[in-house]
Amino acid sequence: MALAAAACAAAPARGAEIQGDEAEAEQTVDKLKDFSLEDLANLTVTSVSKREERLSEAAASVFVITGDDIRRSGATTLPEVLRLAPNLQVTQTSASGYVITARGFNGNPGAQSFSNKLLVLIDGRSVYSPLFSGVYWDMQDVLPGDIDRIEVISGPGATLWGANAVNGVVNIITRAAGQTQGGLVEAEGGNQGRQLGLRYGGKAGDDLAWRVYGRALAEEGQRSAAGARLGDEWSRAQGGFRLDWAARTSDRVTLQGDVFRGSEDQPGAGDENIAGRNLTAHWDHMGASGSELQVTAYYDFAARSTEGGGGKFKVYTYNLEAQQSLNLGERHQLVWGGGLRSSRYRIEGTPTLFFNPASGHLDLGDLFAQDTVTLAPTLRLTVGLKVEADPYVKATPLPDLRLTWTPSDTATLWGAVSKAVRAPTPFDREVVEKLAPTAPPQLIGDSAFQHEELMTYEVGAHLRPWPIASFSISAFYNHYDQLRTIELSPGRVLPLVWGNMLEGSTYGLEAWGEVRVQPWWRLSGGVSTLHEDLRFKAGATGIVGPRQDGEDPKVQTSLKSSMDLGSRVSLDGNLRYVGALPDGLVPAYVELDGRLGWNVTERLELSVSGRNLLHARHEEYPGGAFIQRAVTADLLWRF
Repeated sequence: MALAAAACAAAPARGAEIQGDEAEAEQTVDKLKDFSLEDLANLTVTSVSKREERLSEAAASVFVITGDDIRRSGATTLPEVLRLAPNLQVTQTSASGYVITARGFNGNPGAQSFSNKLLVLIDGRSVYSPLFSGVYWDMQDVLPGDIDRIEVISGPGATLWGANAVNGVVNIITRAAGQTQGGLVEAEGGNQGRQLGLRYGGKAGDDLAWRVYGRALAEEGQRSAAGARLGDEWSRAQGGFRLDWAARTSDRVTLQGDVFRGSEDQPGAGDENIAGRNLTAHWDHMGASGSELQVTAYYDFAARSTEGGGGKFKVYTYNLEAQQSLNLGERHQLVWGGGLRSSRYRIEGTPTLFFNPASGHLDLGDLFAQDTVTLAPTLRLTVGLKVEADPYVKATPLPDLRLTWTPSDTATLWGAVSKAVRAPTPFDREVVEKLAPTAPPQLIGDSAFQHEELMTYEVGAHLRPWPIASFSISAFYNHYDQLRTIELSPGRVLPLVWGNMLEGSTYGLEAWGEVRVQPWWRLSGGVSTLHEDLRFKAGATGIVGPRQDGEDPKVQTSLKSSMDLGSRVSLDGNLRYVGALPDGLVPAYVELDGRLGWNVTERLELSVSGRNLLHARHEEYPGGAFIQRAVTADLLWRF
């Protein structure tokens, strides 16, 4: 599994201290090819409990995609990188569009329902849109060579991360500036597009490290079922910087920011333009007796507009949060903190789709505490609670209980009970949709729309039965309540109105593992299953049907092979199977991604990569584009 690929995953969430240059960082990655699974099991993650812990002892279904996994996959965009996680469902809908979910609910655009239960963070900055709780994946980008690791949790994380961490958390962590010294060029060109990334890092004295980067891409359009071009080409450019300052061993300060702009062709409509910028500051202070104080503040601006009067919006977000980790005696590890977030938005809709009111403020506040108690040398109990005050509803308690038993260095068993919510958004409460500009409203938001709620019960295990093999397996049962539905207005037919009249359960299994067949050959694979049983509550209209929240495959599997053919050549392949969607909307498919790399010198690497190699094109989402086979030539040069 991907957790066994890079020691850089042992860095803390805010990045490692300023040390080493680019050559040293690359040597560290290369040395990992000789690490045993026992060594790699000791790597640390931070997303499960907001403190460092061994991945092999984390009480959650967590998968780590490392920087070396990303390089060897040939993936150059975040959605394609996330295909490496077996506990995510990644679906491409167009040249620039993706739907990414954990444990189902991939949406139904025909019912105005969109994927909205996954929390995504980039270096501590939340990137889901407060307008509808979903993620615009075409607006998220990171230079692949700057990614340290991506921690992917399937299952709720609301007690630590808050609303929207319902079905999963994706935490993208980039490398410290001290680990990206010198220059880097990443270039790719092929039948489906071109990409170019440039980065340069340096130091100002012994305490300050910095880097700047720029990245541009231009992607060709996809095709219809008949093979006709859809005209959904798109392009994007982004640049940014990072500063890491460590004047004392007890303090680290990071300042980083990005700015981007892009344009996307839309079949039968005006071009859609995207733009954004962000600035994030972190301060980490190590206190006495191992205590740690972390303060994070960020500003984020996002804008989308469609030419020809197709509507536009702007969102300004300001966030401040702090947390402290400390040991209380020998048995208690406490993490506590809180945060404030304010989002200001304005939406200029169309005559047939708009928001009333068109602008507003969304203020979110929370307090949380979590204590991990050592009950015995092999037994730990984690109890946590977050109280969150959302913009539209009263404060909500979000509890979490996890029990971990580690009978040996090669086995960890865990169980968890958690609650999570998806908070109401302007799309739930303020949207107005018409069939024609002069027609009466067809669908409106509900001013009384409530939380969508989840209670989850999970059990799992991390196992290393032999020195050459490791496995992770988990089972879950989710009970949902107050899911969004379309209802008739009281006493009349129109307008239709959002309601909270859907409930039900899902259950499934997630498993992945890795076997070192030879020191130079690694096999890994994963499987996930999902069974959904959703039903309308008494009094519901049931206009669309219980599957209006998504059509999800019941099973998906993957098998990955990574081979080092000598000291300079690597060969990687990733075979994946995705089951058919219910009701036959999209058939099952099998696809293969692959990469052949050649380290010409220590600084120059050439490679050929392919995506979707088994078919000329295939469909992944109902009504979506047919995704094309893509072959590219890639260059990676360090100087």
